[in-house]
Amino acid sequence: MVGGGVGLSKQCKLAGVARATFYDKKRRLQDKVVEAELVLLGLLDAEYTRHPFYGSRRMTVWLRLGGHRINRKHVQRLMQKLGLAGMAPGPNTSLAHPEHKIYPYLLRGLPIIRPNQVWSVDLTYVRLSRGFVYLVAIMDWYSRKVLSWRLSNTMDAAFCVDCLEEAIRHYGRPEIFNSDQGSQFTSDSFTKVLKDHGITISMDGRGRAMDNIFVERLWRNVKYEDIYLNGYATMSELMLGLTRYFVFYNGERPHQALEYRTPNTVYVTAAGGGALIVDKFGGAGKEPSVPLRSTADSLPAKATSTATATANPGQRRAAVFEAGSAS
Repeated sequence: MVGGGVGLSKQCKLAGVARATFYDKKRRLQDKVVEAELVLLGLLDAEYTRHPFYGSRRMTVWLRLGGHRINRKHVQRLMQKLGLAGMAPGPNTSLAHPEHKIYPYLLRGLPIIRPNQVWSVDLTYVRLSRGFVYLVAIMDWYSRKVLSWRLSNTMDAAFCVDCLEEAIRHYGRPEIFNSDQGSQFTSDSFTKVLKDHGITISMDGRGRAMDNIFVERLWRNVKYEDIYLNGYATMSELMLGLTRYFVFYNGERPHQALEYRTPNTVYVTAAGGGALIVDKFGGAGKEPSVPLRSTADSLPAKATSTATATANPGQRRAAVFEAGSAS
């Protein structure tokens, strides 16, 4: 019943309009709304890839300058849908499930000196011609090698768990596994896999995209070098395209941060990789204890496999990225 208790059939009859015509107009209006939102989602995704430090305020200003009539609450809702948050710390930028346990960030000040010492995971949004999907990937920090990836049209935990299990099945287990505080990665099903394999869990501070900088830069490369160039229309096309791209990324594409070696080479040889997220305050002015690009001869005789950080879960502390370009 609509129109103050008058049935739709009667309203259409009184107006001399067929019900089919009414529903057709309603469907076309809904399609226009969906199409307009997809345009906004695509714009936000592209701008965030260019400027990942933009929060909802700057994004709102940017969209308005482009002629879009939109308020900040709408932008916040769209950014939440995409799983985006500006790199600068701020309130309510990365909310975990209220009943899920949050673990402290363990990587600040920890030299990454060998493959399988630290893996990390992240989600990103990929727009298609009519719709969008989510892409998750797991990366080895030392070599920048993408160990596994999955696509899904929902942000549930299942496809993230599948991605994790595939990486462990093919490459063994890391000493530390880092993620953000998204509900997919704090879920019992995801953390159980890590615990069952004896893997130490680390999580980014709220709003600290720099804490997982390597995967953030991977998304920039994937989008600018493949997705934006090809404009995939369907999920199957995207699947084939990304399959080709990740083979290229791991095995053919030279990486500046790896002295123009490939991730596959660095992972297999355990030479030429490495990283360090330096604590800006606790270690200010001190030189890194190991080379950022390590070689087999330069590895310390004994390295600590677990971090000694005392940060509380979700703690936000400034950090300086000291691992060179990830491209």
